Amino acid sequence: MSDGATPSLFPTREESSREKFRVAISSLIAAVALTLGKLAVGLWTNSLGILAEAVHSGLDLLAAGITLWAVQMASRPADDKQTYGYGKFENLSALFETLLLLVTCFWIVYEASRRLFFGMRVDVTSNAWAFLVVIASIIVDFSRSRALSRVAKKYHSQALEADALHFRTDIWSSGVVLLGLVGVAAAGRFQAPWLAKADSLAALGVAGIVVWVSLKLGTKSLAELLDRIPDDLRDKVARAAGGVPGVRSVSKVRMRRSGAEVFADVTLSVGHTISFERAHEIADAAAEAVRGVVPDADVVVHAEPLALSDHDITTQVRILAARRGLGAHGIRLYEENAQRWLELHLEVPESLTLEEAHRQATAFEADVRAGVSGMMRIVSHLEPVGDNTAIIRAEPADATDILTAVDEFFFVHGDGTAAQLHNIKVQQANGQIQVSFHCRLDPQMSIGAAHELTIQLETHLRARVPNLGRVVIHVEPRK
Repeated sequence: MSDGATPSLFPTREESSREKFRVAISSLIAAVALTLGKLAVGLWTNSLGILAEAVHSGLDLLAAGITLWAVQMASRPADDKQTYGYGKFENLSALFETLLLLVTCFWIVYEASRRLFFGMRVDVTSNAWAFLVVIASIIVDFSRSRALSRVAKKYHSQALEADALHFRTDIWSSGVVLLGLVGVAAAGRFQAPWLAKADSLAALGVAGIVVWVSLKLGTKSLAELLDRIPDDLRDKVARAAGGVPGVRSVSKVRMRRSGAEVFADVTLSVGHTISFERAHEIADAAAEAVRGVVPDADVVVHAEPLALSDHDITTQVRILAARRGLGAHGIRLYEENAQRWLELHLEVPESLTLEEAHRQATAFEADVRAGVSGMMRIVSHLEPVGDNTAIIRAEPADATDILTAVDEFFFVHGDGTAAQLHNIKVQQANGQIQVSFHCRLDPQMSIGAAHELTIQLETHLRARVPNLGRVVIHVEPRK
């Protein structure tokens, strides 16, 4: 690729980690500055509202440090110990920040109650520095919350989302504190002592806001730690996978989030008769359909055969035969007075003795009786099937007798297709005549009639040509 190639639209793990780290470290620096500023002015003015804000910002500082650590941990790739990656560290970080906020609330409520209800007297100074630090805090908090929210949404980072929520609550609580300072200033100016209580009331307002936001954040963090997913997401994933051609049903959907990554395990049913390769193609298509609902998800699809009872009886019989390594064809099912009996050709390995083949046929028939209700009688015609592809030395042989016999057959049947034979091969192998040829027939003839015709033709050839071994007749539509 040339140096001027267009960069990928999707950031790599390293790029996302660097951006999350930059915004987390900038938030840490902002938290340090705000905590020191609020603490200094709060102690100078004796404002419980500002001191409450200082403690709140101090816990934000601790939370920002935890967020920075969680972001670094979550960026590590999955390994043998953490097979789903380290994304849960972000959820743990958000839950821990929630607990810190609730601790802050208890302290604020305790101090405010002492000042409001138990006669504790504290002189609050409402000066320009108090107003300045609160207004500066609102400006910084607004800037940081926007930056954190943008990156959190971009990379689905719950740790950064929690940090952004902290800065947003600081904006709301700082606004309440600002109103409290206005109340204190108005109490002295308008000789209204009751307005001096505004600072403590503002502190209670801060506590109420923080409790509400903390519980909301904690509930979300706990839900993701317990692998809870949105109520309708499972149904959307199931519908997406179930809409893929070849999928008969979706029996199980499991999902979990680990930080920014989403993992989905889907179990679906496919027909017994499809090949392994086709089942793999269906599973791949289902995984892509799920990613259409949950972009960039890590999807594992397990395809399993449909339940036996969901197939028609002919397919059930073939499946039961295949489970024992046998083949079944020529299946005929008869029904009379609610009773059923079955006739079929059962292909068994030609290396078996008659006793061994009969034992396998008996076991297969027992499977059919157990799996297909109402089966009163089963007759299976045993046919040998070669275990391996045979490599036989052969020599060309005279085809005159074969061609004469074929002409006689079609003359008797009046089909007039003798001239439609081609690719005739007659060979001498293992002391027998081996014959194969293609035969063109009426395109509108049913496959059953064509098969019956080839059986009659083979019978005629064996009657007319002595020492005839293997006969293979390929039928095709006449052009």
